[in-house]
Amino acid sequence: MSPTAIVTYHTRLSTSCVHVKSGQTISTDAPTDNHGQGQAFSPTDLTATSLASCMLTVMGIYAERQTISLEGSTAQVFKKMADHPRRIASIIIEMTLPASIPHPERPRLEFIARNCPVAKSLHPEIIQDIRFTYKEA
Repeated sequence: MSPTAIVTYHTRLSTSCVHVKSGQTISTDAPTDNHGQGQAFSPTDLTATSLASCMLTVMGIYAERQTISLEGSTAQVFKKMADHPRRIASIIIEMTLPASIPHPERPRLEFIARNCPVAKSLHPEIIQDIRFTYKEA
């Protein structure tokens, strides 16, 4: 089995993460409230952001099959941390999708988003508060 990524630790609580297949790189840094400088995504930021990205991706797969455009859709990601132990307590995602999406398709897209692989991989104690808004471009 080949690795998905190679993560290298640098000084001052930062890493670089290389996606093996594409060579794309993501940097991380510990957040300022946990001894870091907050100069890049923290690992928990990436977890929360991955949820939104996964949701948009699986909705996109369905939308393409139905010839529905999700172009311009956005997701604002909010993450709340808990202490003792330090962990993600909740992730709020405010998804904004085109108003042109037919009303009968909206519940299906929302169901698909809430059941994406990342959503199903997160610990059940992490609150996933997902909100959908449909707006004109």
